Amino acid sequence: MLRLGVNIDHVATVRNARGGLYPDPVRAAREALAAGADGITAHLREDRRHISDADIDALAVVLRDEDRPLNLEMAVTQEMLDIALHHRPHAVCLVPEKREERTTEGGLDVVGGHNWIAPFVGQLKAAGSRVSLFIGADPLQIEAAHRTGAQVVELHTGAFCDAARDGHEAEAAEHLAALTAGAALAADLGLEVHAGHGIDYETVKPVAAIPQIMELNIGHFLIGEAIFVGLGPAIARMRALMDEARAGEAA
Repeated sequence: MLRLGVNIDHVATVRNARGGLYPDPVRAAREALAAGADGITAHLREDRRHISDADIDALAVVLRDEDRPLNLEMAVTQEMLDIALHHRPHAVCLVPEKREERTTEGGLDVVGGHNWIAPFVGQLKAAGSRVSLFIGADPLQIEAAHRTGAQVVELHTGAFCDAARDGHEAEAAEHLAALTAGAALAADLGLEVHAGHGIDYETVKPVAAIPQIMELNIGHFLIGEAIFVGLGPAIARMRALMDEARAGEAA
């Protein structure tokens, strides 16, 4: 079964626009799980532009009580490491982060940052978290991720999704081929393969059909679609499309 992790960051973005308590990301997490999500993803950024420390505190408690996984996305910084070691979430995904970016722009440079990243991976694994590295589908980055000792790679699907939505069919096909080859390589190395970034109803099936991918992490689109149809129906449709793609791949 292909798992779905729902990123609730932008529930917090809406809340923070007014500086109050509503809408509550923890309530969104509960509703996402009830609608078919397998886990919850939240990115605690250095500038706290959406998810806050209090959100992580609350999510860690609620998801632990419900025996459901929290996937904490974080930059490779000492501050974030300390927070992760305190909470010991089910999973930690290490991502690149720049204060000036609107959203994560690319994958982590594991080749260039190996000596910095590997000790983080070791400490997080020792604390009991499953460690994922968010990277592009580049064979050198995938091989470097394997050398850090991380158990998982999450392949950045943003370039494929952008090209597909813009109608650039040849470019989209190239990006999809790279994702397919990258997933196969990662699985051959013994890494669990996840994927995410920019996925919507139009782009989910080609990614979901890649057999080595075990989990998709989707956030912004689902939260946006929830404005029109509700969070439960938005997630249910995404879940159905994922299942259809995986069933077609199996057939």
